[in-house]
Amino acid sequence: MASAGGAEPERPRPKPFLIGVSGGTASGKSTVCEKIMELLGQKEVDHRQRKVLILSQDSFYKVLTAEQKAKALKGQYNFDHPDAFDNDLMHTTLKNIVEGKTVEVPTYDFVTHSRLAETTVVYPADVVLFEGILVFYNQDIRDMFHLRLFVDTDSDVRLSRRVLRDMKRGRDLEQILTQYTTFVKPAFEEFCLPTKKYADVIIPRGVDNMVAINLIVQHIQDILNGDICKWQRGAVNGHGRTYKRPFPEQTESSSVLAAGKRSHLESSSRPH
Repeated sequence: MASAGGAEPERPRPKPFLIGVSGGTASGKSTVCEKIMELLGQKEVDHRQRKVLILSQDSFYKVLTAEQKAKALKGQYNFDHPDAFDNDLMHTTLKNIVEGKTVEVPTYDFVTHSRLAETTVVYPADVVLFEGILVFYNQDIRDMFHLRLFVDTDSDVRLSRRVLRDMKRGRDLEQILTQYTTFVKPAFEEFCLPTKKYADVIIPRGVDNMVAINLIVQHIQDILNGDICKWQRGAVNGHGRTYKRPFPEQTESSSVLAAGKRSHLESSSRPH
C-alpha cells in the first residue's frame, strides 16, 4: 500500500548475517576477508551499494593508561590478552550492527597505542565479516555469529610473517622476538587456540586455500541472493539465537575443510 505522499514505503533491510573470522597472529585473517570481498565484487563500491563489509577486533583495543602506554612502546604490554579489548563496546557495537543500525567504530592508532577522537561510520550491510584473534573468546560475542571461521596457519609461517611485518615498521628484531615469546605465543596457546573448537569451518593455509574460500564465497552469495530470509525463519534456541544454516557438505574437492568443525582468520596487518 502506498504512503500518504504516494511514494512506495521503503522496505526494511534484512538483519545482517554476521560472520566471525578468527586465528592466530599473522595467520591471514584480514587477507582471507579481503579475498572474499574481492571475489564478491565488493571492494570498490561505496556504502550505498555495499552488501558486505569487514570490521576488525583491533579497532576495540582499550584506551591505555600512561603507564600501560609506556610499556607498550617498549613492547612490554600484552595486546594478545582478552583484557586488552573493550569487550563491552565491542558487544554493543556488534549488537547494533546485527539490528541493522548505522554505527561509529573506534579508530585505533597502533603507532602511539591510542584511540583517536575520529571514528569510522559503518552503514548497514547484508553480510558483516568480523575478524580478530579473540573474536570467539567472549561467549556473549561468540553467540552473535551466524557462521564462525578459523584460519589455521603453521606457527613458523605466522612468526616469520610477524617478524617481517614489524621490522618494516621500524621495530627492533630482539624486541619483536621477546614480545612474541613473552606474550604472543603464550596468549595464542591459552586464549586463541582453544576457541578453534567453536569454529564451523576451519581454513588451513589461509588465503592459499582457495577451495575453502570459494565455498565460503558461494555460501555468502546464497545469502545475498535471498537465502538469508530462509535462515531468519529458522528455529530459535533457548538463548534466542537462530540456528545456523548448514555449510555445504564435505566433498572430494573440499576435503581441506574439517568436517563438523569451524574456522578462523587473522589480519596480516595486525599491528601487535
